Amino acid sequence: MSSRLWAPGGPNTVIEGDNLPVLEQLPEAAFQMIYLDPPFNTGRTQRRQTITTVRSQEGDRVGFKGRSYQTLKGTLSAYDDSFADYWEFLAPRLEQAWRLLAETGTLYLHLDYREVHYAKVLLDALFGRECFLNEIIWAYDYGARSTRKWPTKHDTILVYVKDPKRYWFNSQEVDREPYMAPGLVTPEKAARGKLPTDVWWHTIVSPNGREKTGYPTQKPLGIIRRMLAASSRPGDWVLDFFSGSGTLGVAAAELGRRYLLIDQNPEAIAVMRRRLGAGQNEATPQFLQA
Repeated sequence: MSSRLWAPGGPNTVIEGDNLPVLEQLPEAAFQMIYLDPPFNTGRTQRRQTITTVRSQEGDRVGFKGRSYQTLKGTLSAYDDSFADYWEFLAPRLEQAWRLLAETGTLYLHLDYREVHYAKVLLDALFGRECFLNEIIWAYDYGARSTRKWPTKHDTILVYVKDPKRYWFNSQEVDREPYMAPGLVTPEKAARGKLPTDVWWHTIVSPNGREKTGYPTQKPLGIIRRMLAASSRPGDWVLDFFSGSGTLGVAAAELGRRYLLIDQNPEAIAVMRRRLGAGQNEATPQFLQA
């Protein structure tokens, strides 16, 4: 990839390709916020398939008022989430994230219980322990439940800043949440809601909702929008180099931020073309090949 392929000040951009060689050619300290949702190293292939039901005389299901329906299986989305040496893969990419982060910038690293404790140690060494800002717990309540252990219903988001004395954080711009005990506060406070803490209760992307793209690891727009609102300003550049379904791009366009997204999965690029490339306006990205 030519170093002239992308530079701050140009259009929103989506790059298809291996993220590491792309990152190595990007300008230092170019991004106010970086959000990373890398593979979780679950040891299995992640899959999601779209399924629709249509009326059919030859249908294999009987539904409302005895009508026949046929189940149609759509595109199967999948990627391999298993690494022989996970940290040999992820560590150099986190080093690039530190290099690319602006002095006032913030990194959000989204993982689960399998690797997040190792990530904390690595990021403490890379950024410095004084640059650790928060451990955010994203808690949700959906899906299968184990009966042989406490069901796992949360992810962890580690938050680091480049400079603990200069980082940008504006809590007044984020959405507010309902009080869990509204009767204990004044009616005015209850109506306004409270600022979020480091535990975010937010549902996953609804399997039947308009937000769903069908991408296996799609994250809710609401949690990404909250990060952007707090840790960036209108016009700032933000980066996601495991961009998947492109949720950061959607949130950035809504909030007036500029974005660069990178992913090497052709299925992810196809989802982002549908999701971000519809219509022609200032926020519509250019799609490039690394």
